[in-house]
Amino acid sequence: MVVSALRKSPVVIGNSAATAAPAVSVRNIDVTFGAGDAAVTALAGVSVDIPEGSLVTMLGPSGCGKSTLLRAIADLVPTSAGEITVLGRSPQQARQDRNFSFVFQDSTLLPWRSAIDNVRLPLEVGGTHAAHGEPANLLELVGLKGRENALPSELSGGMRQRVSIARALVTKPKILLMDEPFGALDEITRDKLNEELLRIWQETGTTVVFVTHSIPEAAFLGEHVLVLASHPGRVKEFMPINLPHPRQLKVRDTIEFVRITAHLRQLLEEC
Repeated sequence: MVVSALRKSPVVIGNSAATAAPAVSVRNIDVTFGAGDAAVTALAGVSVDIPEGSLVTMLGPSGCGKSTLLRAIADLVPTSAGEITVLGRSPQQARQDRNFSFVFQDSTLLPWRSAIDNVRLPLEVGGTHAAHGEPANLLELVGLKGRENALPSELSGGMRQRVSIARALVTKPKILLMDEPFGALDEITRDKLNEELLRIWQETGTTVVFVTHSIPEAAFLGEHVLVLASHPGRVKEFMPINLPHPRQLKVRDTIEFVRITAHLRQLLEEC
């Protein structure tokens, strides 16, 4: 059943919402930028629990605070009120423990390093070592076997994002935060990477929180879609996506998928 309301109480998201421990717990947080007359409230009273192992997509109009919420979880933006815990610890501690990785819209690869050396970078910076061949295995996981020594300039935009995802996974994070990683790609490439991301999520069991502006992408990827309203950003609704796994793109042609996306579109109009 779809629940519709502006919420102050926690929203529980995931396959086993009643029993799963939250990977991320957000309690009544506010985020305000600036001070005095120039202050802007980006998020107000946001509460949400994301159980471990779930894939949650976040959808809302521009300026509703989707990226701000993601960055607050990642300890990149301070909260003004409320509390966030990541795997039972503060975002700062989770970041220091390397419990999560962040994938941005731009692949942010170092242009002078090969694909495999870009994947190795977090291990070098963190002073840790992966098992022999792990970066190569991750490139194979994202479909880039044989392109290990290619420079970013020799790869397409979609391939560069695949490298970025492999790099994010090399530290074996428990949580993967993704801020519109496919937004700048053409539709065909984006569709292929949507399918790849679902496969990787199922194979790794990593908790994924994925921000998007695309209604079809949110519905196709998410076990649940968290919809934020704007001015200020707040939880509008969460919606379970009862589509079977493994999902293929042809599910988008079904009546059920059309019904789901129509409801999400209505929510966005209300937001």
